Amino acid sequence: MTILLAEDDPITLEALSTCIESEGFSTLLATNGQQAIELWLQNTPDLICLDIMMPHLSGYDVCRRIRKSDRNIPILFLSAKNQEIDIVAGLEIGADDFIRKPFTRREVMARIRAILRRTRPKETNNDFHLGELQVRPDTLLAQRGETTINLSPREVSILQLLKKNEGKAITRDAFLDACWGTDYFPDSRTLDQHISVLRKKIEIEPASPVIIKTVRGIGYRH
Repeated sequence: MTILLAEDDPITLEALSTCIESEGFSTLLATNGQQAIELWLQNTPDLICLDIMMPHLSGYDVCRRIRKSDRNIPILFLSAKNQEIDIVAGLEIGADDFIRKPFTRREVMARIRAILRRTRPKETNNDFHLGELQVRPDTLLAQRGETTINLSPREVSILQLLKKNEGKAITRDAFLDACWGTDYFPDSRTLDQHISVLRKKIEIEPASPVIIKTVRGIGYRH
């Protein structure tokens, strides 16, 4: 999934990009409103995060222009303009949510996931099962009984690879290539850390996993 970030402060923009990409999303970066429009027209982002006060075109102007031709793409305002009138104005012209600056990484990611859950289909042909766990890639969710589990795009990619190769041992290199990409160079420790966190989310007994099993000297399998 790709998120378009429009923010004129380079430090905030870099911090947002790092935060979001660490969760497995791709980002498109704009430093002014006109550039945000151009990136939106040239690409197909899944969500747009807009600062309000930007050069050339404000976040409000960008939102209005996008909403003239696309009523569905999720739009999230991130702004220091946090008076009630500012929030109401943003929502009235078509934004889905509004986060006040300063904000925390956890809040940003929680709001992004919530918007994507609300705006993406709940049931699709991409859904699959790993044992009793139902994985819904398009909503970044998994379900076991009545329990709903939030997933990052990278965690979904890991589970998809396990499903695709069900019963087979998957090497660490195969995980890194498929879930991080050939242009990124993480090490096996990065993968193991992600698997450890994912097991805590999806396994009934993380110390005795049944969904993601370790294959010593090779990698993992389901």
